[in-house]
Amino acid sequence: MAAATHVIATQGLSAPTATIAQEAGVSNGSLFTYFATKGDMFNQLFLELKADMATAALEGLPAGAELRKRTFHAWRNWMRWAVSNPEKRRALAQLYLSEEITSSAPSAGRKQPAEKVAELVDLMEQCRSIGPMQNTPLGFVAAIMNAMAEATMDFMVHDPPNADRHCRAGFEAFWRVVGG
Repeated sequence: MAAATHVIATQGLSAPTATIAQEAGVSNGSLFTYFATKGDMFNQLFLELKADMATAALEGLPAGAELRKRTFHAWRNWMRWAVSNPEKRRALAQLYLSEEITSSAPSAGRKQPAEKVAELVDLMEQCRSIGPMQNTPLGFVAAIMNAMAEATMDFMVHDPPNADRHCRAGFEAFWRVVGG
């Protein structure tokens, strides 16, 4: 998965599986021992990267705190994860755009990472339910949130001395749009 992350981040989704196998130090045929297709590998990587991001976002979440405080905590952790893991961020962004990603991605014998992702989605649903977008489909709200997050991450990466300020400004914009 680390090899696939690196290759996708640097060469894109059209990179041959042989390149991923070479990066992983295995034969191309061995790669398909674990994944039936390139799409299956992409789906598993997508799930793993989402779970990694969600786990980081929820780390230390103050359970009893008000919704805004919990949401900012998750946002800040998400931004830190993205800035600290640029290859994972780039690979995940590319996978989001892939038509090969399905909602029922195979687990290839690995534990599904759905629990942490579901917890993060629940937090977003709580925000949406109290704000001006409460009647907007959650997928649309998620797309807006991702766009705001990507812009925030870009500013944090390109202006490290002001990263915390950009993180807070991005959150404030998100909260006004979604949380009210």
